[in-house]
Amino acid sequence: MIKIAPSLLAADMGNLRQQVALIEEAGADYLHLDIMDGHFVPNISYGPAIVQSLRKESRLFFDVHLMIEKPEQYFAEFVKAGADLLCVHAETCPHLHRTIQNIKELGVKAAVAINPATSLGLLEDILPEVDMVLLMSVNPGFGGQKMIPNVLKKVKRLRQLAILEGWELDIEIDGGIGLENVAQAVEAGANVLVAGSAIFGAADIGNAVKEMREKAQQANELTWRP
Repeated sequence: MIKIAPSLLAADMGNLRQQVALIEEAGADYLHLDIMDGHFVPNISYGPAIVQSLRKESRLFFDVHLMIEKPEQYFAEFVKAGADLLCVHAETCPHLHRTIQNIKELGVKAAVAINPATSLGLLEDILPEVDMVLLMSVNPGFGGQKMIPNVLKKVKRLRQLAILEGWELDIEIDGGIGLENVAQAVEAGANVLVAGSAIFGAADIGNAVKEMREKAQQANELTWRP
């Protein structure tokens, strides 16, 4: 199932509630929330207080992407704030299986992310335990970057593996996704599509959500239907 996940990082920070309401009204599925600490990635974004504030106003699924070091220190706080899913980076978690189990014990979905230059092999033994894998298609830290095309090969390999093993695995792609390449991402096997500036930077935010879903669904029907 295709899921559209606008990224809050690209929204107007002075007008968050209204912009989140617009994407919700337009039929977005997830709100993608990038949490950055200035250490793992070269930027700082926002914390649990923003998540909690928006949770009061929205029924969207809150997809919280923890681009931070020692993420386990903040799991409970983000779940209390309203996260529906916590995604950690494999690069920051030396005890990844334990980390994923700790997330699940809090009653939310668990996901793992890897950067563009990180091998899928790093995830081989954790894939049966996670609800979603996030494949970064830009180097994380800043919005507005162009997608790294080679990541699509990684998406395709992961989808083929999930089909072979019979895993019901969401594959999320994040970075440089827009109307010009969303079909390619879906054709490769991604079904959760993070888009920042392509949605929040559009003249009509609601229409941008609808156009992205239309293109994604068309590609999905042509590529993955039985």
